[in-house]
Amino acid sequence: MSAAGQAADAGRVVHNVLDRYFPQIQAAARKADAERTTPPQIPLQLASKPTAFTRFTEVTDVGLTQVRPRTYLLDLMRNPGARTTKTVASLLMIARAAAHVRSTGERVLLVTPTSGNKGTALRDAVARAYETGLATPDELRIVMLAPEESRTKLRDCPLTADPVLRTANPVVLADVEQAADVKLLSSQVVDAYTDEILDTTGFRIWYTLDLDNYRIADAARAFVEAELLPLTEQSAPRVHAHAVSSAFGLLGYHLGHRLLAEGSTGFPVPARHPGFFLIQQLATADMVTSLLGTKVPDYTYDDDSGLWRQSTAAAFPAVTDHPEEVIDATFYTKEPPTRAQVNAIVARHGGGGVVVSRRECLDRYDEVRSIAAEAGITIAADPASIREWSLVKALTGVLVARERRLIAQDVDVVVHASGYYSDELLAPLRDEHITRVRTASDLAEVVLAAARA
Repeated sequence: MSAAGQAADAGRVVHNVLDRYFPQIQAAARKADAERTTPPQIPLQLASKPTAFTRFTEVTDVGLTQVRPRTYLLDLMRNPGARTTKTVASLLMIARAAAHVRSTGERVLLVTPTSGNKGTALRDAVARAYETGLATPDELRIVMLAPEESRTKLRDCPLTADPVLRTANPVVLADVEQAADVKLLSSQVVDAYTDEILDTTGFRIWYTLDLDNYRIADAARAFVEAELLPLTEQSAPRVHAHAVSSAFGLLGYHLGHRLLAEGSTGFPVPARHPGFFLIQQLATADMVTSLLGTKVPDYTYDDDSGLWRQSTAAAFPAVTDHPEEVIDATFYTKEPPTRAQVNAIVARHGGGGVVVSRRECLDRYDEVRSIAAEAGITIAADPASIREWSLVKALTGVLVARERRLIAQDVDVVVHASGYYSDELLAPLRDEHITRVRTASDLAEVVLAAARA
């Protein structure tokens, strides 16, 4: 039976997308590999499906629910160990790392700079690899480096339960001037110590900042849509809305759509490509400003209310607490290199973007909670308890865009629910389980200790 012929539960949930779409994701890896100009550190394709793969990936369910007229929610947060869309890519990466260990005899030490969610999902994937027998602590480890401002993003996981595992899989907070500087700090250590660590410990360092690590797995989003909400000649115009930092998820969807359009996936060929609608915050609005060919408008401070206001640009908040407001530290990337790719896709297929403020999120908070509830997602009554704002930002952005006619009323919107959690939903990491660093030398000591543990 073709993949399209296998019914999903009640037309709403596709279970274990990494296992279900394994052939299609392998095809996405082959396509991505063929388009590269440099080889990947770890092969993009798996030679075969590992014995433990189905159990290892069983947390990759994806739901698609109509939550309002012309509005659908693509739930990518169903893994209880991470509550973020990074789960799918992280599990695939760890499966690839385990396969590399088996095929080469080299051990793998991942080094991942992150603002929070990517590192949390990768640590959860490593813990699942240990639990399911896909890899052992002697074969596979991870060093996660986040900026100090992401402290509230850090989540607990089974890797913290044992002192030896904590040393081998450390969570590191860096005191850096700008959040994105963790990328520079980690790359300095990787460049300086990769050969020494391989020679003395047998661990191959895998530095994880590669677009293909994410877009291959995120191609599954297009396969879910093809199965549960196919784009036919009779379908209304459609856009995919996403709260983005660098828009890796949408680029992954685009890769999957390209495969669907070739007619080799087992699903019907989509009638067209949907538009992309980007949602960002003021502090990191570069994807939207690049897309719209504009800049963040000038805001005027209102002494009476203590707020900043503007009325010239509909794609930006009318009111904000600060013109460079950070709603969520996860969205820390300025001037992402993916801008040109996304701009080209939107220029061809349509879409747009909007920037939202915390006040806009709070003004629509009850409505956002109600919409999420239609998809079985409970958002906390108290917004102060939220540690991951992606879902709230995305739904707020769509509501604002509808109100201001940035999205036409006759357009269907698929909202990518890419992350939401509170401390009650996903336990925070305890302070005594965090290592803090200031310099590359400090970080090098932690990485070396992880490899030698």
